[in-house]
Amino acid sequence: MARKKITIQEKIESLSILDEQGKVDKKLEPDIPEDTLVRWHRAMLLGRTFDQRLLSLQRQGRIGTFPPITGQEASQLGAVAALRPSDWITPSFRETLAEIWRGRSLESFILYYNGFGEGAQIPEQDNSLPVAIPVGSQVLHAVGIGYAMGYRGKDDVAMAFFGDGATSQGDFHEGLNFAAVYQAPVVFVCQNNQWAISVPRKKQTRSATLAQKALAYGMPGIQVDGNDILAVYAAAREAVERARSGKGPTLLEAVTYRLMMHTTADDPKRYRTEQEVEQWKKRDPLPRFEKYLMGRGLLTEAALKETATQVEAEIQQAVDRAEKKMESLGDPLAMFEHAYAEMPAYLKEQREQFIRESAATTEEVEHG
Repeated sequence: MARKKITIQEKIESLSILDEQGKVDKKLEPDIPEDTLVRWHRAMLLGRTFDQRLLSLQRQGRIGTFPPITGQEASQLGAVAALRPSDWITPSFRETLAEIWRGRSLESFILYYNGFGEGAQIPEQDNSLPVAIPVGSQVLHAVGIGYAMGYRGKDDVAMAFFGDGATSQGDFHEGLNFAAVYQAPVVFVCQNNQWAISVPRKKQTRSATLAQKALAYGMPGIQVDGNDILAVYAAAREAVERARSGKGPTLLEAVTYRLMMHTTADDPKRYRTEQEVEQWKKRDPLPRFEKYLMGRGLLTEAALKETATQVEAEIQQAVDRAEKKMESLGDPLAMFEHAYAEMPAYLKEQREQFIRESAATTEEVEHG
């Protein structure tokens, strides 16, 4: 009998390329086309401005509850920008910008937050799953998709987005373990925004990082500055290339912060301090990236104002289209569709019963 030490060779790296003042580490700066950088900025500004407009609409009673993304734009866009259209994403409920980048329309969010199922419909050409409300459940979906891609001999990749709170769910651990054992091409993106609603990260785990949880399952893990879009993209691109080449999954922890409430039904002042929020505002990913672009001569104050005007107009057009669509949406029969490729007999029976009872109710109302 013996008591021996087992040496674990793997280490966890932390990556940051762009500091809070927008200064870049030239040795680590990824080679990204200038027009792509400008597109990223416009997308981040669109995500931030859309967030503000959605909040205004919610406070006016024109949409229901929604989860703001302000402060997390870089962790979303930097990760999803590493994918190609044929790759898949499985979002949680806070990946608005990632979904917009993948092609989801602005008006679909407005419809969805008004309770219209039509807002959750995914276009056939968009390899994205609908948002997952149960925390962590989308991790398993991504693993299943990734495994299927390998089984079919495709080199597509699945990317799962989730928050720090999801790492306390069994789905997270089951998903990572399965993906590692079968070397499924999956990139796990944890947006560690420090709070699982009102539960702080320090009460979620004793681990020094969330990225190190990857080591227990035999996969690479890396922690990145989630407010640094260059660092997120560099790490995500490396993970995507690894998955695509058959070398299995990666866990990416993007350390970021939710500057606003968990959802508009939440009051964050009850569980966190304004001082904490102000400290994180200094690390805001949007002005950081703007300083970087201005330093490279890719953005000017005049161009910034022009882009902001264009973004606001685009959002207003989306609001107008959504509110126009809502005038003719809301057919309750739609709830019987899209659950099965072929509707089973019992569901057809329920649908017919619903039609009969609805007609009877309408007749009763009309005739008093």
